[in-house]
Amino acid sequence: MRILFLGDVFGRSGRDAIKKHLPDLKEKLKSDVVICNVDNAANGRGVTKDTAKEIMDVGVDCLTGGDHIWDQREMMCVVENKHNILRAANLPSHTPGKGVWEMITANGAKIIVIHLCGTVFMKHHFDAPFDVADEILKDLKIGNGCSVFVDFHAEATSEKMALGQYLDGRVSAVVGTHTHIPTADAQILTKGTAYQTDAGMCGDYDSVIGVKSSVPIDRFTRKIAIDRMSPADGEATLCGTLIETDDITGLAKNIAPIRVGGRLSQEIPEF
Repeated sequence: MRILFLGDVFGRSGRDAIKKHLPDLKEKLKSDVVICNVDNAANGRGVTKDTAKEIMDVGVDCLTGGDHIWDQREMMCVVENKHNILRAANLPSHTPGKGVWEMITANGAKIIVIHLCGTVFMKHHFDAPFDVADEILKDLKIGNGCSVFVDFHAEATSEKMALGQYLDGRVSAVVGTHTHIPTADAQILTKGTAYQTDAGMCGDYDSVIGVKSSVPIDRFTRKIAIDRMSPADGEATLCGTLIETDDITGLAKNIAPIRVGGRLSQEIPEF
């Protein structure tokens, strides 16, 4: 199975990059499923029903959120009713929506997506992701046509790497989101799980992690906030990760980063 994962979509420029590049990428990479993190898709603050539809209409199968999933109030109802828009699985069980999604692909294989949020340096209080992952995986086994992908939306690189090592051999892939910077550590761990600390963002990199630079610079240098944070609106780089799994074992065969458009160096996997 080929899993195409797109990192945090930041504002309109990120959405435009997906609409521009995803159709060709899907064909070129022969992806079986496309997953996308949309925690900043709507003007940098969460996602709306319309922006979610805009992204899914160009071929995304599953959307994951993060710590901003509830920034737009309408999403309480949307997440409750749209099972392919995930909130973190390590929220209380009575929270609207689900943190796990599954789909049968066109070739009859099964993909299961688990969405978790970290606890270190995060402003919201999430349940322990390690414990919640254990609970979910009690009844899930990779292999025999089943792959399991984990989007771990977390601030601390150490927490992301720890979860990757903790789940090594039990899931097909663990890829991080939230920090908006693509990391250079895409790898297959010892027991066969694909891992990357952060897939990066789909957004304008002439910015401060997606935001127009002037406001965060003022906050850092003058300790004041003259204006609201707003997304940079130049040409975006689509950043993501491609993972190929073995149909029999469910473990990873390949992982590579993707960067298309915008100012970052370009990279499209060839496996």
